[in-house]
Amino acid sequence: MIADTPEQIELYRMHVLHKMLKLELLGIKMGRGKTAYSAIKKEYNLKGSRQKVYDTFTEIINTIKIQEGEINDRRIL
Repeated sequence: MIADTPEQIELYRMHVLHKMLKLELLGIKMGRGKTAYSAIKKEYNLKGSRQKVYDTFTEIINTIKIQEGEINDRRIL
């Protein structure tokens, strides 16, 4: 898959943040910089625990993919 439109690039970035947050839920830290949890909360105006933000962010990504016609069901990433 080639991400060559701004929308595809943003969706890819969302996937990367999503996977980073999943690792943070498992206790793996990616470095000393900003966490994916704080970045997602700030950029997408989400509130709650890491698990709640992860679940909500998963729904946001799935909704975008459904709107773009990439998936036909509500599967979890």
